[in-house]
Amino acid sequence: MNIQQLYTKCLSEAAYFISDGNEAAVIDPLRDVDTYLQMAEEQNVQIKYIFETHFHADFVSGHQELAARTGAQIVYGPDTEADFPFYKATDGETFKIGARSIEVLHTPGHTLESSCYLLRDAQGTPYCIFTGDTLFVGDVGRPDLFSGNLSKEELAAKMYHSLNEKIKPLHDDVIVYPAHGPGSSCGKNLGPETYSTIGQQKATNYALKDMSEEEFVQNVTQGLSEAPAYFPINARLNKSGVSSLEDVMSKGLKPLSLQEFKEKIAGDALILDTRKSTSFTEGFIPESISIGLDGRFAEWAGVLLPFGKEIVLVTEPGNEAESITRLARIGYDTVSGYLEGGFEQWQNAGEEVDLIIDIEADELAMDLPHDPKLEILDVRKEGEFGEGHVQGATNMPLNKFSDILSIANVDTERNLYIHCAGGYRSVIAASILKRQGFHNLRNVLGGFAKIKETEGINIVK
Repeated sequence: MNIQQLYTKCLSEAAYFISDGNEAAVIDPLRDVDTYLQMAEEQNVQIKYIFETHFHADFVSGHQELAARTGAQIVYGPDTEADFPFYKATDGETFKIGARSIEVLHTPGHTLESSCYLLRDAQGTPYCIFTGDTLFVGDVGRPDLFSGNLSKEELAAKMYHSLNEKIKPLHDDVIVYPAHGPGSSCGKNLGPETYSTIGQQKATNYALKDMSEEEFVQNVTQGLSEAPAYFPINARLNKSGVSSLEDVMSKGLKPLSLQEFKEKIAGDALILDTRKSTSFTEGFIPESISIGLDGRFAEWAGVLLPFGKEIVLVTEPGNEAESITRLARIGYDTVSGYLEGGFEQWQNAGEEVDLIIDIEADELAMDLPHDPKLEILDVRKEGEFGEGHVQGATNMPLNKFSDILSIANVDTERNLYIHCAGGYRSVIAASILKRQGFHNLRNVLGGFAKIKETEGINIVK
C-alpha cells in the first residue's frame, strides 16, 4: 500500500494519492491533474476512484477533468447534489483499492455532504482516515462557509455528533490526514502539522474534548473571521463544473507584444504582477497589482481581485504558466495573455514606470518624532495587531483592501508607512493604494519582525 500526501503551501491544501496492487484512488484533487496522472503512470496503476470529502470553497477541484482523462468514478458522500455525473455513496459503504478498503463515514458539519474516508488494511484494520475539512490538526472545519439553508449553529450541532459518533470512537493510532494545514481559512487556527493521529487529536484538539453540545457549538462558532470573498464562488463552481485547465491555458498562455499589452490595458484589463515583492517595488507598470508567487498567491488573488475581470500578466520569465495555473486553482479563468519580455520589455521601451520606496525599520524610527503627517498603516490581521503593534498605528487588514470604501478612509494628506509581518502583504497593499492614487507612501522592509527589534519604536498591545 502506498499513501502520498500532495501538499500545496500556497493554498494550505492536501490532496492524497493511494495505491495498492494495480489500482489507485485520489482524494480531493486540485484542478491541475497532471501530477496524479504522472504518479499513476510511474506506479503502473489505474486510478479507479476520485473521492471528494465535500464541495471545497477555497479551491477548484480537478475531479471532473481527472475523471474524463482516466474513466475513474467520482465519489461523494450522502446528501450531495451536483450538476455532473457522480456516485453518491451511502454512509458505511466500502470501496476496494487493491486489497485495501475505504469506508465512507458521513460527517456533516462543515457542510451537509461532508464525509471522511476510513482506509483499512488488508486485514480490515483501520489504518488512517482522510478527514477533509471535518477534522484538522488542532481544529475543525468552520460551519459557516457553504451551509445551504442551515445556520452555522445548526451545522456546528451536526458536527458535534459527527465527531463524537464517527471520529472519536476510532482507535488512537489511526492516522489523521486532513485536507488543510496551517494558514488555511477553512478553520480558525490550524496547527503546524499536516497530519496527526486520533490519539494526539483527542489529547490536544479543543473540539474533541468532552463537552456538551451547547458548549461545542459555542466554541466552534465564536471567533470566526470573515470568509474570503471567493469561497462561495469556488463552492458553486465545484458543484456545477468548470472548463478544462487545457482550455484555460490555451487562452492565457499567449505572449503579448508591447502594443497588444497596451491595447489590453486600454480595454480595462487588470495588470497582475506576480514577480517577487522585492522586484516589484524597484519598478513596475503603473496601475499594476502586485501578488508575488513567492507568498500565499492564490489566497490573496481570490481575496483581492474582482472575479470575472480580464487579467493580463507581468511575470518573471518562465513563470507565466505557473501564474495561470495558480489562478485557475481558485477559478480565475480570465487571463488573456502576458507581456512578452516582462517588465524589462516595458522599461527598455521607455514606457512610464512607477516604484515604491522601501525603507528600513530604523529609518521609520528616525522619521517618527519629526514628521507630524506620518501615519503607520499596519495591514496584518486584527489578531496579529492585537498581539502587538506600533503605538499609534492604524490597523487596516489586507483583506479589507478589496473594499474601495475602506481605502477611501485613508487620509491622502498623510505620509503612509506600510508594514505587515514580514514584507509580502505590505507590498500588495502598497500596489493597491498606488492604483488608487496614493503616492506618498513607504514600504517598511522586514515588516513587524524588524520593527519590534528596532530601538526608538514603542510597541504596545
